[in-house]
Amino acid sequence: MVPEEISRLAAEVLRLCHAAGLRMATAESCTGGLITGCLTAVAGASDVIERGFIAYGNEAKTEMLGVPEALIAAHGAVSEEVAKAMAEGALSRSSADISAAVTGIAGPTGGTAEKPVGLVHIAAARRGSQTLHQRRVFSGQRDAVRMQAVAAALELLKRQAAS
Repeated sequence: MVPEEISRLAAEVLRLCHAAGLRMATAESCTGGLITGCLTAVAGASDVIERGFIAYGNEAKTEMLGVPEALIAAHGAVSEEVAKAMAEGALSRSSADISAAVTGIAGPTGGTAEKPVGLVHIAAARRGSQTLHQRRVFSGQRDAVRMQAVAAALELLKRQAAS
């Protein structure tokens, strides 16, 4: 079940995209399809959603989204550079006009001093526009981190769709 706040936000993103004639793709790592799931829980989502990529591992990021291996090696999978490359790759590998990408460490393990549990990089790309990025550190258990990442991605998509 989608939390009410996220459901409202997903409906608003879909409304903005529909009004602007935008088709959407998602590229998800730590959220594992939750963004797309929350969007498609809204009736009429098929008018906007073009496809979703679940690229959990580094190999999938490279194969599915065209994220260069060297970029992952230089910055790590959880980085601004990789999040932006994922969002831009979702556009280049689809007929979508707008996309969101999420890569992070949902926990409870996997964090380091430089990249703690709860760190998530979010990007939103739109053809002909600058790719937006946010670095966020969320608190809570794994499910809470993932749902906060979904909400933040939807907010960034909303900004990109309204531009």
